[in-house]
Amino acid sequence: MSDEDAGSQAAASEPSRPPRSPGRNLVAAIASGVVLAAWIVGTLLWWNWGFIIFLMACVVVGVFELVRALGRVGMYASYPPAGIGGSLTIALSFWLADAWGQLAGVSALFGGLAMMVIAALLWRLRGPVSGYIRDAAGSVFTVGYVPLLLGTLGLLLAQPKGNLRVIVYFVLVVCLDTGAYATGSLIGRHKMAPHISPGKTWEGFGAGVLLAAVAGAIATPLMLGGAWWAGFVIGLLVAVAAVTGDLVESSIKRDAGLKDMGRIIPGHGGALDRLDSLLVAAPVAWLSMLALVR
Repeated sequence: MSDEDAGSQAAASEPSRPPRSPGRNLVAAIASGVVLAAWIVGTLLWWNWGFIIFLMACVVVGVFELVRALGRVGMYASYPPAGIGGSLTIALSFWLADAWGQLAGVSALFGGLAMMVIAALLWRLRGPVSGYIRDAAGSVFTVGYVPLLLGTLGLLLAQPKGNLRVIVYFVLVVCLDTGAYATGSLIGRHKMAPHISPGKTWEGFGAGVLLAAVAGAIATPLMLGGAWWAGFVIGLLVAVAAVTGDLVESSIKRDAGLKDMGRIIPGHGGALDRLDSLLVAAPVAWLSMLALVR
């Protein structure tokens, strides 16, 4: 056998390697990011209901992505109660909070969530008894993770100067991400959670949290008329919550064996890939601003 034939036979016997996945499309990522930012800022400044529609769309898509991810680990959550019921509950709670105050909005949000849980438990009764607890738990987790957390943004929007409060909330999360990424890339040495997110470092975490706190101390007096120290505390709390949310979403993806939760946003992945840190930070921003900014 010639050397050429032997090389061909050896190459044929080797297992075929999967093709490398292409990197993210930078142009598409920038374009979709600009469109999303323009919609969010534009609706917050001129049409608040447009932002609520955006939150409703996030629930519809985010719940679908989460149900799909849970299905990969054998938890078959019910989509309609959380996806449809959650979006309608967000609209109702904002409308009542805007018209009658925070107590009415909170009552509508948690009342709607309770109805979603009941609907999910009933929906699962159509299937076999085997696996009922597992699937019901997945449905309750879905209700709590997406509609509940996002619903608090509607309540934040209904507070006095609510549109500016939501903008400050976004600014704090962006400052956290920017500070953490820049510092972690330059001087990050100590891994924060290597089994979940290998790129995160304690140096980046500290710098991001500090930058968010300083941004809160500046933005709160200028935009909301609150005390600087209140803004500093809000920035700290929101930043820590945002990092927690990022780690939670990364854990879900790793457990489900997913790189991205979806592909609906060109260059970015799924809705939950962009909402990861924002989800957990939303109720923290709502409560801290409600308590500290009058």
